[in-house]
Amino acid sequence: MSGTPIRALATLQARAMRTARHQRRRTYVRSGERPVIRLWLPLTALFLVLSPFAFLLLIVAVFVPWPRGVSPLDAVLSVGRVLLSLGGTEVDVQAPDALVRIKIV
Repeated sequence: MSGTPIRALATLQARAMRTARHQRRRTYVRSGERPVIRLWLPLTALFLVLSPFAFLLLIVAVFVPWPRGVSPLDAVLSVGRVLLSLGGTEVDVQAPDALVRIKIV
């Protein structure tokens, strides 16, 4: 940025106004377009809800005979690893009335 601080401030304010107008323009739904609904699903809350079921699954897994020598603890831990790797996943659901975007955090 060159020039006086007042000119630089005016340039930054003009850029901010252009950006704000551009962002506002994107949020309006034109006729014929489906609105986009953005949701986020925190994994921590999901883990708190599913934790009692994990203990039940572990108890059941101990008494069920496993084929090919798979350890029940390894099986339960593998399911936990898959759930932990879901962070950052984005799911797009296309409904007739709207587009729903779910981000797993």
